[in-house]
Amino acid sequence: STCACVEYYGKALESLIKQVKIMSIHGKMKHKRNRIFTEFRKLPGGILVCTDVMARGIDIPEVNWVLQYDPPSSASAFVHRCGRTARIGNIGSALVFLLPMEESYVNFLSINQKCPMQEMKPQTNVLDLLPKLQSMALADRAVFEKGMKAFVSYVQAYAKHECNLIFRIKDLDFASLAKGFALLKMPKMPELRGKCFPDFTPVAVNTDSISFKDKNREKQRQKQLEQQR
Repeated sequence: STCACVEYYGKALESLIKQVKIMSIHGKMKHKRNRIFTEFRKLPGGILVCTDVMARGIDIPEVNWVLQYDPPSSASAFVHRCGRTARIGNIGSALVFLLPMEESYVNFLSINQKCPMQEMKPQTNVLDLLPKLQSMALADRAVFEKGMKAFVSYVQAYAKHECNLIFRIKDLDFASLAKGFALLKMPKMPELRGKCFPDFTPVAVNTDSISFKDKNREKQRQKQLEQQR
């Protein structure tokens, strides 16, 4: 749903999936977008992590799956996203992830877009990759910061969802969401003010001590910390 989520999960997938080419694209990339799009079109196979910047008006041949991690903010965007697969008479699949409290969105799409959907049973024997993501955040401040920004942007996007009768931010389980983003601690943001999260256990580390792998960025950070002190 957001550029920050694309940045974070794109980096995460690059580290977690070694045999497949992972590429990321979003609206804030500007001049790089065309190059990434052209490169992806030429690949024999791969994964493109993207915002709705790629939901319409583009043609990539032989897309087998469109995985919609976030339900789109408008019903028409859902159909446009699905339309990236099964082009010109081919067969493809599209999947949208919904929480139990969001399931009425299925009926909404069926009525609003004449788009019937079938439930896909959860996969079994799924690997728990969250500890690995947390380790990555502990090893590099860039990953830690990307995760925090992605979480904040996700919550803000959810609060602005067009179907706010179905996607209600007051029903969102922030603790589970933070676990899903492999956060080391809960960020400070207006939507979380005054709330307690007994189901979320922050990592017992002073996050200020996490340094950037990029030596220049770390040098700059240390300089700023010194000025603050």
